[in-house]
Amino acid sequence: MQYRDRTEIIRQILEVANDAVNITRTKLMYNAFLSYSQLKEYLTLLIKRDLLSYDSITQTYKITEKGLRLLQFCNELDDMMKKKSQQRIRQQ
Repeated sequence: MQYRDRTEIIRQILEVANDAVNITRTKLMYNAFLSYSQLKEYLTLLIKRDLLSYDSITQTYKITEKGLRLLQFCNELDDMMKKKSQQRIRQQ
């Protein structure tokens, strides 16, 4: 797997959380390809920024509305960058 920056890791965590209604810490860790220490760091950040919520009763995580908006924005931005890149290739 290639190097991922913080933004890409956060995006991937949000995508994994979005694909499941409620997801456990272990499933997040494996599906986002993170170590336990990395996951703890990112979960703390995402919960603090209100992008993920934690249910202490079921011990699961869920993407928030704010997290969903950020994920959609990232996906739209990625699509625009891909389209721009394809246009440059065609022009050459």
